[in-house]
Amino acid sequence: MKRKTSKPRSVEQIIRILRQADGGQTVAEICREHNIAEGTFYRWKKQYGGMEIAEAKRLKALEKENTALKKMLAEAMLDNRVLKEINAKKW
Repeated sequence: MKRKTSKPRSVEQIIRILRQADGGQTVAEICREHNIAEGTFYRWKKQYGGMEIAEAKRLKALEKENTALKKMLAEAMLDNRVLKEINAKKW
């Protein structure tokens, strides 16, 4: 069963935690200190491993923008479908 961490972490906090491993601490020590599972640490490392804080912030901004654009596209396609159905009716 999955367990939840005590609090959600920001991307900046995750990158700082990952940098501790670069500083020489072992993964087990870092996980105990921050109350996270080793699997979580390695998942974060896979996702944010080579990033700096500025790059991670930019990634989050791009993901947010992408979500907004997808929503706009879906709404436009729905409007288009409704207009086609209205125009298809014989008056």
